[in-house]
Amino acid sequence: MFQRKIYNDILSWKEEANGTSALLIEGARRIGKSTVVEEFAKNEYKDYILIDFSTASNDIKNNFDNIGDLNTFFRNLFILVGKTLPEREGLIIFDEVQFCPKARQAIKHLVKDGRYDYIETGSLISITKNVRDILIPSEEESIKMFPMDFEEFLWANNNHIYADTIRDAFEKRKPLGNTIHRKIMQTFRTYIAVGGMPQAVSVYVDGKDYKSIDRIKRNIVNLYIKDLEKHDKDDEDRAGLVFKTIPEQLSNHNSVFKLSVIDESARTRNCANAVEFLEQSMITNNCYNVTQPEVTFEQYADRTTFKMFMGDTGLLVTYLLQSRKETPDKLYKSLIIDDIDVNQGYIFENMVAQMLRALNYDLYYHEFKYTAEDNKSEKRYEVDFMIVKGKRIVPIEVKSSGYKSHKSFDYFIKKYQLKVNERYIIYTKDLSQEDNVMYIPIYMTMCL
Repeated sequence: MFQRKIYNDILSWKEEANGTSALLIEGARRIGKSTVVEEFAKNEYKDYILIDFSTASNDIKNNFDNIGDLNTFFRNLFILVGKTLPEREGLIIFDEVQFCPKARQAIKHLVKDGRYDYIETGSLISITKNVRDILIPSEEESIKMFPMDFEEFLWANNNHIYADTIRDAFEKRKPLGNTIHRKIMQTFRTYIAVGGMPQAVSVYVDGKDYKSIDRIKRNIVNLYIKDLEKHDKDDEDRAGLVFKTIPEQLSNHNSVFKLSVIDESARTRNCANAVEFLEQSMITNNCYNVTQPEVTFEQYADRTTFKMFMGDTGLLVTYLLQSRKETPDKLYKSLIIDDIDVNQGYIFENMVAQMLRALNYDLYYHEFKYTAEDNKSEKRYEVDFMIVKGKRIVPIEVKSSGYKSHKSFDYFIKKYQLKVNERYIIYTKDLSQEDNVMYIPIYMTMCL
């Protein structure tokens, strides 16, 4: 059991809701939802019952037909699971609740009854097909869970000093110095390589080789593909095909998603459901082009123009390296010491997208045309990411090197005459500040 930040979010729900709502935890498969919820149940309640609907018997599922008579429902449930719970001190966990829509609908009655607390976990749970025949309970709060972030990765490795050091340097706008920066950067590159899937992190913490770590991640990628293929078969969709093109999509110029990579005849309307499914399942992090740089990003989001990042960068690394002839150990070590002939630009951009989502930012970028004073023709420019802080837009550019050019920023501000308090170039070198631009090492993205 690794220390996860979402534990405190669940604790806040328990204390604030005090039985007046259930909690739904959404996230991709294999990110540790069930583990953290069961650990929470052991620590914060006198007793609990966990029902895994991916393996639950039909008798347990059919018992939800008795929800109109809760005394009968609980009597049957306790007989079927072989235990009872103390009232107001017990928790019932509905794990993988998407496999039993009736259980999710029953939350309304169970919460109103008030005998126990309820936590649901689910993957692919927001998709229309899983809830089309049920009434979504208003008594249900939801939070999203992501792969382990860099700080959680550090905690897993018994490192409790780097994160505070990073935050202190960021807040004081003070460089760490080459020696400290190189040490943290190498650890961060290890995090990029291993990723944030708890199984992979566990194997790394146990000291196994990168071949073993890669095998775990490859199994997770294959699990996702099987899930998507089943979805596509049931719904005549193309999510699996879209997912498989992500590495190629990211390697394209400016990483904008191109339908032609999927199929020469592909059309936006034919792939819209697949793109939405992947985003809602949290397998991907989609970043949408904003046609007008206003703080209300979503109002100007063009959902036909987007970038699609993988939810976990470690899985992207496995995907990228799977066709190379070298051994996983050699490839991973080369990536960690920055001695690999792979375009790392989109690996870094994927990681920044992952880190911003873990901070609960939605992802947006902006393409624009501008004619500079020294040019006769109009050229296309791009701001990689935009977030809002203090009611002002914060533009972000990502570089996989120490390159400091910021023409896109300059032209962006000139074109729209924006007042910008903060703008960041995320790169591989130590923190510095020049020309009203803050250059921060990629691991400081956690501070934004």
